[in-house]
Amino acid sequence: MTFNVFLQYILPHRFLSRIVYRATRWTFAPWKNWLIGTIVRNYNVNMAEAVQPDPLAYQHFNAFFTRKLRADARRADTDPVALLSPADGRISQSGAIIDGRIFQAKGQEYTAVELLGGDQAAAEPYRDGRFVTVYLSPRDYHRVHMPLKGTLKETVHVPGRIFSVAPFAVAAIPRLFARNERLVCHFEGEHGPFVVVMVGAILVSSVATVWDGLVIPPYASSIRRKSFAGQDITLERFAEMARFNMGSTVIVLLPAGMVELDALQPQQAVHVGQRLGHG
Repeated sequence: MTFNVFLQYILPHRFLSRIVYRATRWTFAPWKNWLIGTIVRNYNVNMAEAVQPDPLAYQHFNAFFTRKLRADARRADTDPVALLSPADGRISQSGAIIDGRIFQAKGQEYTAVELLGGDQAAAEPYRDGRFVTVYLSPRDYHRVHMPLKGTLKETVHVPGRIFSVAPFAVAAIPRLFARNERLVCHFEGEHGPFVVVMVGAILVSSVATVWDGLVIPPYASSIRRKSFAGQDITLERFAEMARFNMGSTVIVLLPAGMVELDALQPQQAVHVGQRLGHG
């Protein structure tokens, strides 16, 4: 076990995340300007894509981090049956779900049941389905968009750890995505159900949705389910659905036969609206 991985087990995840949550909303100009400038320089952030291209014009670091892009900065693939990337980032893994098991990294896997909070019935449609995992780094656009058109049925806030989701941690920590705090969003699409999972991470674990506002924090001590049945919350393909306050990972689960994935490669760069497969 490397020192970086060892730290993941001993650090006070939620305590540190609470500190970062407050620090990234501090409006004190010297602090927020230094923090924003550091990220822009170190990660070569393309501010020309943003509605507000001046990084120092943002009220605080989190406003910069969740910045809105110009309308022409991202386009949805023109194929009306294409599965779209829900986020800017890199493909962590993608492919077939085999008998309910999802590949995390070499030597590591987890189950759809675990990822969805232990709900066997909810996981059943995905037993032999497909999955795509997208990792967002600090340089990326941090709003998450719909991969397909869908009507929201339920969200499930699953409590857990807040391990890093950087590649070194994904490769070393067993069942990481099924252990971290996360928000599971169940949708009914035009050709069946699908799931978008927002996975929290250390110094992050803050998720807001377009239908419910800030959902995490507060952190959960037990599974929290919220039904949206009958509320007719339908989001079009490519529409914004949520955002991470700091970076993390998005996982999409699809039933067998709904989508044929393209030949996606681990660490392949992707952007919102890019085709990942087709119906």
